[in-house]
Amino acid sequence: MWGSTNTTERTIHMTKVKRDEDREERISMGIIVDAYGAEEQAMGWYYFLEEQLQFPFTAVCTQKRVISPLQIGDEVDTIGMAPESECEREMFVTVQWDKRRLAVPLSQLKPVNAKPEQTREAVEGWYYWVGIGYEFG
Repeated sequence: MWGSTNTTERTIHMTKVKRDEDREERISMGIIVDAYGAEEQAMGWYYFLEEQLQFPFTAVCTQKRVISPLQIGDEVDTIGMAPESECEREMFVTVQWDKRRLAVPLSQLKPVNAKPEQTREAVEGWYYWVGIGYEFG
């Protein structure tokens, strides 16, 4: 249904979150409602975030990831969703970094003063999904 946790494949340094039945319902009925398998779950999340996130917004790096050059405390301008093909395993956003555009994991970033509120709420939904240990599949 939700997928399994595979800690050998990637390491997320997010605190495990407490199960929230209301959020579970919103995700299962609004984001991955008709998703049968990993690819459809990923695309459900992708299109939800693409619709909800209001770009550009400033974000701060909250965790170090091996796949990203960002360091904790780095501030970046988030300018859009990464291409769909980059979001088949987890959600990535495109940021302006060191005079170029780079895709980084959304779970690594925290929006700073994002407007409207729906941007923050959508990102928190993704944090919940990752924090509880769900993966696509």
